[in-house]
Amino acid sequence: MLAPASKQSHDIEVLWWWMLGAAVVVFFGAVALLGMAWFRRGTRGLPLFGERESVPQAMVIGFGVVIPVVTLVVLFGVSDVYMVGQTSPPNPRSTAMTIDVIGHQWWWEIRYPATGAVTANEIHIPVDTRVNIVATTADVIHSLWVPPINRKIDMIPGYRNRLLFDADKLGVYRGQCAQFCGLQHAHMALKVFVQTPVAFRAWLQNMTKPADQPVTALQRAGEHVFMTSSCASCHTIGGTSAQGTVGPNLTHLATRTSLAADTIANTPSELAAWIRNPQAIKPGDRMPDLGLSRTAITALVAYLDGLH
Repeated sequence: MLAPASKQSHDIEVLWWWMLGAAVVVFFGAVALLGMAWFRRGTRGLPLFGERESVPQAMVIGFGVVIPVVTLVVLFGVSDVYMVGQTSPPNPRSTAMTIDVIGHQWWWEIRYPATGAVTANEIHIPVDTRVNIVATTADVIHSLWVPPINRKIDMIPGYRNRLLFDADKLGVYRGQCAQFCGLQHAHMALKVFVQTPVAFRAWLQNMTKPADQPVTALQRAGEHVFMTSSCASCHTIGGTSAQGTVGPNLTHLATRTSLAADTIANTPSELAAWIRNPQAIKPGDRMPDLGLSRTAITALVAYLDGLH
């Protein structure tokens, strides 16, 4: 949150620094009064209007009552007025595109409704573009927070909350579920890729295509394993008979940089370990141990690693 990549996060950063500064002044004022009290220990109580004690009395009233009250009232007013503007959902007419973000235990489903593209755990947006994020949940309460881009937003069953993403810096930014949602809450992360318009259009166009067809014999064997095991009943791969909705869409799995909501890197070895024993990596997730042989896992990894 202290490395903003958008105007909205910059405003939040400025507000945070001002609030920290005010808190520091009040804190050290209280420390100074405590120090003064220690040095003057044993002295009789200060008369309210005594001439010799008027300055210490004024400091007590000033630092103990006036400054805290004024500071808290001002900060409350500024932050409240500011947050009213920031928490207002963006007008869809003022945004260039809409992205649906759906929280699951414990991963993120990302949909681009205008094109039909579906991915998981990675949001791609073009730089300097106002994006309407529509946040929902498929199970319990989650909370979407990408600190460098904007504030957090709750994802509540039955509601469609909206948030503006308007990044002005290229890069990859980490997001996190900010509401405790179960055993693997801490391992429910995502990445936001802010790209040039050209790179984003190329990525989105690829996402709308069906899955690549297996080329090698090993990949074809892996496709057979996928379609004849429980994989096809839980996952979708575009252009095939696999249309499961329990787990993430795997149509373009090989284009992602991580697996299991940014828990492990998307490499053949990590993918094999995930298939072999997902509960060892992310206990409590809904991915079961399929009991596949080493040969079947090798073929399955070859097939999935070819889904660009």
